[in-house]
Amino acid sequence: MHGRYNGCGKDDTLTSPKEILQPLIFPVHRAGWPFILAFAAGAFVLWLVWSPLGVVGAALTVWCLFFFRDPQRRTPTRPGLVVSPADGVVQMVVDAAPPPELDMGTELLPRISIFMNVFNCHVNRSPIDGRVVKLAYRPGKFLNASLDKASEHNERQAVRIRSSDGRDFACVQIAGLVARRILCDLKPDQEIRAGERIGMIRFGSRVDVYLPKGITPMAVPGQLAVAGETVLADLTRDEPAWQGEIR
Repeated sequence: MHGRYNGCGKDDTLTSPKEILQPLIFPVHRAGWPFILAFAAGAFVLWLVWSPLGVVGAALTVWCLFFFRDPQRRTPTRPGLVVSPADGVVQMVVDAAPPPELDMGTELLPRISIFMNVFNCHVNRSPIDGRVVKLAYRPGKFLNASLDKASEHNERQAVRIRSSDGRDFACVQIAGLVARRILCDLKPDQEIRAGERIGMIRFGSRVDVYLPKGITPMAVPGQLAVAGETVLADLTRDEPAWQGEIR
């Protein structure tokens, strides 16, 4: 059995049945139950009409249940670590200006974009410990979230978080091609810890993280990220940008 590093210098070995079965047993986000029940009711009606259609409806119900899963995550707790706010693929790592509605200026900052497909967990988490300085919702288009211009033109919910040392970060939930609802549970001046839940986006989308100037991202385009667990940057280290290759 392999242990897992918890960020505090300890190696926690997974021995309890609950931890071993955790990937197969997961809670469901409260926002998903109306959809799950609707899918289940539709599957029942389809079954009455024609049983093969009922099988298709049952499969879609299982997918809906899986989509709204809200699993526990083990977040590294060492100060200075920036963790992924979303499950998915690191789409791009570029320098870009943060959303103007956050009042963070126009200087280009390191931006890490994580794309979530319809099979990823869509519960989003805070990338850093800090205080919510500003929340800003902006309506917009529903372009494919994998496009760079989605950061500028798509509907989004932007969050500005200030760490204890006074540095500002931005976490932006962006609607995608089929996403039609962004949920953000945060409030102004709320204290939040890295890895804690901040909301979710329904049915395919993207989350951008803007780092302070001078911080080197530790993410590589094409890399799979896990919300609350994958480290995207380390504020205590100064090193060249990371590179990656398929192996």
